[in-house]
Amino acid sequence: MSSLIPTSLGRLFVTDTGSGPVTVLVHSLFVDQVSWALVVESLAPGRRLILIDAPNHGRSEPADRDFTVEDAARAAAEVLDHLGIAEPVDWVGNALGGHIGIVLAATQPARIRSLVTIGTPVQSLSFRERWTQCVPLVQGYRLLGSHRMLVKPLANALLGSDAMAAQPDQAKATMDAFRNVDRPAMLRAMRCFMLQRPSLDNLLPKITAPTLMIAADRDPTGWVPADAEKAVAGMPNASAVAVKGAGHIAPLLLEPDRIAEILQDFWAHSANRTP
Repeated sequence: MSSLIPTSLGRLFVTDTGSGPVTVLVHSLFVDQVSWALVVESLAPGRRLILIDAPNHGRSEPADRDFTVEDAARAAAEVLDHLGIAEPVDWVGNALGGHIGIVLAATQPARIRSLVTIGTPVQSLSFRERWTQCVPLVQGYRLLGSHRMLVKPLANALLGSDAMAAQPDQAKATMDAFRNVDRPAMLRAMRCFMLQRPSLDNLLPKITAPTLMIAADRDPTGWVPADAEKAVAGMPNASAVAVKGAGHIAPLLLEPDRIAEILQDFWAHSANRTP
């Protein structure tokens, strides 16, 4: 069942399906919950899945003000409250969804039973990334919107050519979320979630919930398995694993069964550990 749920950042589009331990899935910047479709097919049996379109993404209503990752984490907690979910949840976040999960696990630890991030850099943008990649992307989108001249290189960065070739229908459906989103809303999301994103390094040691950081082996943005290994080294209860892919979202298309298997194994091993 899908519905719009009121939060402090407007009504967020949420899909609530299945039964069992509660798992929250939140997508990457630029796309929406459709990006999880192949993973959900493998993961659904025995799980209650809560898929959230992040603020200013997908079918969520545009927020009428600027916001932070901390604001998005509070809005996610409000979604859980609205659904009557008081018990800790297993959080799975892809890129932006991982940022939100890190903040929630560090600031509201009672909410999180376990945390998994996929393709989630924890550092803020470097000077080079900001001015050679992100600022030009924002300005290009401001001028052109979702023109194919912009969508194609963005898809290459997020998904990679291998994933687009392996799953062309899912790749198109994933990028359609960017093509169809409200332009002013996406511009605000890009500014707030990308250009203004702070480093999350200082939050990592505060996270006591079992944590797994998954990184694609050929991510062109620079967040590769070695970076994930470095990040978890300073955490009390965390590990990292590498998967195939050339972009933050690529593993969800290239290896959905493998991602589901990794998640199930991680949950099984962390079931007896308490945050």
